[in-house]
Amino acid sequence: MVDLSLVKPQDLWYVVGLIATDGNLSIDGRHLSITSKDEDLLEGVKRALHINNKIGKKARSSGKEKKYSVLQISDVKFYHFLQKVGLEKRKSLTLKPLNIPSEYFTDFIRGVIDGDGNISMWKHKTNNNIQWSLRIFSGSQKFMIWLKSKMENLFRVQGKLYKYQKLNFNYLYTIKFGKFAAKIILNKCYYTDCLALARKNSKAISCLKSVDGLSKYGNVVLT
Repeated sequence: MVDLSLVKPQDLWYVVGLIATDGNLSIDGRHLSITSKDEDLLEGVKRALHINNKIGKKARSSGKEKKYSVLQISDVKFYHFLQKVGLEKRKSLTLKPLNIPSEYFTDFIRGVIDGDGNISMWKHKTNNNIQWSLRIFSGSQKFMIWLKSKMENLFRVQGKLYKYQKLNFNYLYTIKFGKFAAKIILNKCYYTDCLALARKNSKAISCLKSVDGLSKYGNVVLT
C-alpha cells in the first residue's frame, strides 16, 4: 500500500511522470505496474513510495527473454489517485493532458524523460562542435501537444513536434528540443539528489557541463 502522506511530493510527481510513460494501469481498477530496463530505478521508486514489493522480470510481447524489470503495485487508493491525475488504462495511444501541480511539473517532466525520453550527443559534421538534443516520445498526439505547450511556457524555450508512422500504422510523436533549450530544461529537472534514472542523470550532467553552457541564463546546478 502507498501511503501518500509519507511520500515526498517531488518524488510522487516524478513517479507519476514515470507511470505516464513506462507504466500501466490494469483494467481491474487495482493493479498498476512500472517496467524498466534498469532495476535500480525501480528500487529507487520503491524507497520513494515506502513499499516493499518484489521486482519481477518480464519479456517483450514479441520475445521470450525476461530481461525487463517490472514493479507491480496493488492499491485501490493509489490507483484512484492516478485516475484523478488523468491517467487511464490502455493509455499508450489515448493519453490526455494531466493534472500536474505547477510547482512539481519539473519533477513530472524528469519522470517523463526517464521513461520515454532521450538525451543525445553528437558531433556536428562541418565544425566538429558537440551538439545535444532532448527528445520525448509518445503515441498520443493530445498528450504531446499539451506537453510541448506546457514545457515551452514553463521553460521559455521552443521545441518541435514530429509525427512518424510506424509499421503497425499507429503514429509516433516526438518533441525535440535543441542544445540550448535542452540545457535549460535539464538544469531545472535534474537537480542534486533528485530521484532519477542514473544513466540519464549522468547524461544530463554531461550536457550541462558541455561548452557553450548557460552562463547568460544563471547558475547551473550539477548533481
